[in-house]
Amino acid sequence: MTQTAAAILRDVFGFDGFRPDQEAVIDLLSRGENALVVMPTGAGKSLCYQVPALLLDRPTIVVSPLIALMDNQIAGLRVNGVAAAAIHSGLSRAQQVENWRAFASGACRLLYLSPERLMTERMLEAIEKLDPALIVVDEAHCISKWGVSFRPEYEQLSVLCERFPNAAIGAFTATADDATRKDIAQKLFRGRGKILVQGFDRPNLTLAVSSKRNWKTQLLEFLEDKKDASGIVYCLSRKFCEEVAEFLSQDGFKAIAYHAGQDADLRVANQNRFMSEEAVIMVATIAFGMGIDKPDIRYVCHLNLPANMESYYQEIGRAGRDGMPAETLMLYDLSDMRMRRQFVEQDGEDEAHKVREHKRLDALLAYCEASQCRRQALLSYFDEPASACGNCDNCLQPPELEDGTADAKLLFTAIRQTGQMFGGAHIIDVLRGAGTQKIADRAHDALDCYGAGSGHSKEYWNAFIRQAVAGTYLTINIQKYGALQLTRRAEDIAAGAGRFSLRRIEALKPARSKKPAKAKAGAIEVADADRDLLTSLKALRLTLAQERKVPAFVILHDATLNEIARTRPTTLDQMATIGGIGPRKLEQFGQAFMEIVTTH
Repeated sequence: MTQTAAAILRDVFGFDGFRPDQEAVIDLLSRGENALVVMPTGAGKSLCYQVPALLLDRPTIVVSPLIALMDNQIAGLRVNGVAAAAIHSGLSRAQQVENWRAFASGACRLLYLSPERLMTERMLEAIEKLDPALIVVDEAHCISKWGVSFRPEYEQLSVLCERFPNAAIGAFTATADDATRKDIAQKLFRGRGKILVQGFDRPNLTLAVSSKRNWKTQLLEFLEDKKDASGIVYCLSRKFCEEVAEFLSQDGFKAIAYHAGQDADLRVANQNRFMSEEAVIMVATIAFGMGIDKPDIRYVCHLNLPANMESYYQEIGRAGRDGMPAETLMLYDLSDMRMRRQFVEQDGEDEAHKVREHKRLDALLAYCEASQCRRQALLSYFDEPASACGNCDNCLQPPELEDGTADAKLLFTAIRQTGQMFGGAHIIDVLRGAGTQKIADRAHDALDCYGAGSGHSKEYWNAFIRQAVAGTYLTINIQKYGALQLTRRAEDIAAGAGRFSLRRIEALKPARSKKPAKAKAGAIEVADADRDLLTSLKALRLTLAQERKVPAFVILHDATLNEIARTRPTTLDQMATIGGIGPRKLEQFGQAFMEIVTTH
């Protein structure tokens, strides 16, 4: 890449070198070529368009879906001395007019807009007169109906290539399978551009999945060694969010709830607190997440099943954006499976869309019950080969497999003999010989299968059914109120034509996996060297951030503070060699941080 781009990286952003593939993307966009870029979260996508924006001699438009994301990126640019602005509903009319004038006059190089604000005829005409060199579409998967986060307002962006023929279009996303990528490229630049896929692997994330038995106990065990870290706990409903946040608060955690049912001002206040304070747990529905660029989130825990593999990947991707080790845990049960099926059926009338979403959910269930490396299973969904990671629950504590064919035949017989019309609870009652009124009313106590499974507990049969659903032996029919129904695979087992390989149920435990020594050492290296100094540096950073009303990481990232604590610079020249401290940050903050080092 040219010296100019490298100089901007060094002199504006304070980094000595590009991360993998950043240079190639910057080169394409700087030469006026269209590009769809798929990079994992934390790979440095924003620099891929911020550097070209400073290289090009005409303005840049950035389309972003969330006000918080726009404001955080602008705050980060301004701290580095880059003039950037936004026009959105969170600003006063006077602020919006002032920002537009700065952009139109050339005093400001980047303008951030929501798709709704950009795609008004008045705004399009005004921007056409400025002849932008680059239009960036962030979270580009939102434009595709093949994706899982389709937003109708994004679809309007498909006219940009005609309205702005002299502008390069850069589309960025962390999550897009092959069909979605092709759809994005077709919509945004009619296929006339490059598609660059860096990959989906996040090797710093520890992946774990466990059946949900007692979420309170399992959650506290997961959080036991994370009291000083920030994280996200995802819940399916607003009510559950409030319950979990209250439970954690009573146990001494700084936990706050976030969901769409809250007042908008409260959501903004809660988000600002999470972004700025240390060791805060955000207990949230999926209303929280897109565009959350907090680099030091150390864990993500799902207390309910996510919607599909893409959503799961996006949500766990909010952890460990700084490249340091982070943990994930998903808990799920049969009721989650049923609820997710129900959501798909209620999602409009497009039958083809429903089929796709059911298949996506099938893939997630198969991942949950996988007995091999989790990372291999996750990446294979995105058509990316991988070797065993040694950093997931299945690698660290390989599950025991056994022959479950005999019990599978019992289960499938009970489902068939009861007419494939009942959910798991009734089938288990039949198998265990329960004396319920429902069984008596239907004479199910006269069936051959009645009581045939009494040697196992309810918990065993619940886990067995989950594995059978995840393995596509059974389906959950939402039209029949969650009835379990046999697939061809189950019929084959019942006919003696197959073997049911069971992940040993008694061996299932909460995912308290030991960390690889390599990852653990990386996470605590600085803290062991000088925990007090790092604490003081973080306290100063928080004060500076609060004074400027920006998230703490906008001042300096954790990796930069760690490097300061490790190298202990005593001059501004030494401070300037640390990654992430450009000239403007050195001028604003260098002396203050150096004084903290000196006092230690």
